[in-house]
Amino acid sequence: MLNRVILIGRLTKDPELRYTPAGVAVTQFTLAVDRPFTSQGGEREADFIPVVTWRQLAETCANYLRKGRLTAVEGRIQVRNYENNEGKRVYVTEVIADNVRFLESNRDGGGSGGSSREESSNNTSNSGGGSNNRSNYNSNNGNNNSRDNQDPFSDDGKPIDISDDDLPF
Repeated sequence: MLNRVILIGRLTKDPELRYTPAGVAVTQFTLAVDRPFTSQGGEREADFIPVVTWRQLAETCANYLRKGRLTAVEGRIQVRNYENNEGKRVYVTEVIADNVRFLESNRDGGGSGGSSREESSNNTSNSGGGSNNRSNYNSNNGNNNSRDNQDPFSDDGKPIDISDDDLPF
């Protein structure tokens, strides 16, 4: 049997960090994931998927993720239920993340700059990902005015304007 999910979307609000009575960190946030089609009115629809992270990954997400940030989440789907104040059984479906990748740098200029961070959680072991170590194509050779020598990643973190007609799928 297999229960794995991979999502890429944007946070709808800043993550909420809490601690269990035993002192274990838990973070909850919602990821807005675009559907691969448009509605009859030509508008794009999205699914809003609740995500939960635990322990060190939860603290890292709370520190670095912000509303609107493009994020990849890998984990498993979990369904839990509880009885609300009115005595009704409530079912909650959520993704329990064990890997979160920050796909773009902080927009407000703080934090990780142009680096890409990855945090994984396997039971109690955590590992951090590396920085984006790209070389600068503008090595000072005196021809920095030439378009051929400019860094193709110089607009890192800014949106790229691509029409749907340019996409191969």
